[in-house]
Amino acid sequence: MTLLNQKPATLEAAIAEIPDGASIMVGGFGSPGTPFALLDELLAQGQRRLTLIKNDANEPDIGIGRLIRAGRVDKLITSHIGLNRIAIEEMNAGRLAVEMHPQGLLAEKIRCAGAGHYGFLTDIGLGTEVAEGRREIECDGRTWAIEPAIRADFALVHADLADAYGNLIYRGTAINFNPLMAMAADHVIAQAYRVEAPGQLVPERIHTPCAFVSRIVEVDPATSDQGRRAHAV
Repeated sequence: MTLLNQKPATLEAAIAEIPDGASIMVGGFGSPGTPFALLDELLAQGQRRLTLIKNDANEPDIGIGRLIRAGRVDKLITSHIGLNRIAIEEMNAGRLAVEMHPQGLLAEKIRCAGAGHYGFLTDIGLGTEVAEGRREIECDGRTWAIEPAIRADFALVHADLADAYGNLIYRGTAINFNPLMAMAADHVIAQAYRVEAPGQLVPERIHTPCAFVSRIVEVDPATSDQGRRAHAV
């Protein structure tokens, strides 16, 4: 019998696959669900000119906030940056390009990419700044804006539990963006607090099937305050 490829990797080897200039989706809803260990290794390895897609900009000294502070991010696609004064300063100084989308639209743009769609039609934001630059069409007597999907070269996601095949189970609010992003990137690197042997996970509990995952890294939630933040509901 042929077994599926098993995907455990070291933290260093998994992140070393990311080149300069990559576009990277980063899971998380604030701190919960943010793959802090993967981001810390990305900072340590020195990749530059990155485009990051994340719901938020974290705080200045954690998560993607550390990458922004270090000048490693050229562009951020997000729904808000209000908790990160460094991101705001970098944006105002013209050193960080920021593309803002309402949270629901951002989630749907990512979901559409994962489903293989070009995008979707919406009437959200018509006649406001949200609609600036969007193509519009008339259909059935109504005006619709075309929202293109967002894909990325890589996605970094945080799971509570995984197996060696790369099946993932999330916890609490980590389930917001992580599953969507795991479907919308060419390569998916997941960190998890426990990586079980194949066959140990209950199939009905799996949120992201292994087919979407490229690498799985086991991390210790007790090694840093950032790990405890990611574990919070």
